[in-house]
Amino acid sequence: MSHPLIVIVDDSHTDVYMLSQSIQDQAQDVKLHLISDGEAAMQFVLTQESISRERHPCVILLDLHLPKVHGLEVLRSIRGKPALDHIHVVVLTGAASPSEEAELRRMGTGSRPKPFSLSEFEALAAELIELCKTASHASV
Repeated sequence: MSHPLIVIVDDSHTDVYMLSQSIQDQAQDVKLHLISDGEAAMQFVLTQESISRERHPCVILLDLHLPKVHGLEVLRSIRGKPALDHIHVVVLTGAASPSEEAELRRMGTGSRPKPFSLSEFEALAAELIELCKTASHASV
């Protein structure tokens, strides 16, 4: 069995670094794929349709406010592909408008605030790792 894959889509280098380190500290067997803008995230989503389910990420951490393509568009693309229904998506934002929150709820998710402290990054990392464990047990 291959290592679980977590995709982090965020344009904040500091946030990506802090979260990546927290994940690696807690689970060395997890692979990370880092994406820094919405356009690259859309390309990544398109490639997922043509690969086997076993190679899909177990979770995508998605910043809502991304350069080039908004995080809502990326989420719509993920949710619009039945072959990707099993992928957990966790949406982070510094501030979501009421209309963005409503749209997220319609797509079956909500947003959570971006972490600011080391303990918040560690807690988020633990949650993402747990989602991967849950996903691997569900696919067995």
